[in-house]
Amino acid sequence: MVSADHYALLDCGDGRRLEAFGPLLLDRPAPGAAEPRCAPDRWAGAAVYRPGSGWWHADGTPMTDEAHPVRIAGLTVEVRPTASGGVGLFPEHASNAAWLSAAMGRRSPRSDPTAEAASVLNLFAYTGLASLIAVGTGARVVHVDASRPAVQWARRNAELSSLMDRPIRWIVDDALAFVRREARRGRRYAGLILDPPSYGHGGRGGRTAWRFDDRIDELLDACADIAEPDAFWLLTAHTPGWDPARLAATLRAATIQMAGGAPAHTVEGVPLQLVAESGAVLRLGAAARFDPLRANRR
Repeated sequence: MVSADHYALLDCGDGRRLEAFGPLLLDRPAPGAAEPRCAPDRWAGAAVYRPGSGWWHADGTPMTDEAHPVRIAGLTVEVRPTASGGVGLFPEHASNAAWLSAAMGRRSPRSDPTAEAASVLNLFAYTGLASLIAVGTGARVVHVDASRPAVQWARRNAELSSLMDRPIRWIVDDALAFVRREARRGRRYAGLILDPPSYGHGGRGGRTAWRFDDRIDELLDACADIAEPDAFWLLTAHTPGWDPARLAATLRAATIQMAGGAPAHTVEGVPLQLVAESGAVLRLGAAARFDPLRANRR
């Protein structure tokens, strides 16, 4: 049974996904759901997104701008169906919450009350789920996204989660340009979170083109210049062709010199996926995770 304010993947298949965001039942595209649906009887009554025509209620009327608060990863965020078919949330990122919390725990200043909280940079931060997870574990977060509406949405999520009083800097900027300026300023971060899109345009009028395949190495090399020697890294990708092994190898190459080198087993590649209530598996991308402090404590 779905709680009135929680998220659940109910089923997926035939290139679609059926999700409950609190009371909102949505049927939207899912390229990673190639298998047949496991529970076709559950799909009746869902609002449907069709590329080119937008969102439609089950009764055939167009869906207006509807926002609903949803609980996920211990946080409250606002879900709102958008013209592009998104909802302002990537639920699969909640699977990294425990890893992020553990990484922050290894950097806790509890043994030294005068020490500053660890500073974490979140690039392509969108509506802020990872930023809120990090700040909720005691980090000082710099949240960067090229979209002003996305950053405003993230601030709203911080309000809903009662985290607006926590140390978060909200930055509207191109990710790579921001990283390069931070390097010139001599800034360093104890953690880096990156969720680059497959393609897009940066801030400042969208003049900076981005393609994951072409520029991910450049971005990671730039980030290495602002990472503390024992910084943790969380890199996620939804780009076709980037499985966990390839993503982990790319992050390993960028971090090999950090903390005296990263042995192959310390960079962890994991799938980004959700398991539906029906038992269907929705594959959504990959994550690569590296924490030298974890490796050193084994």
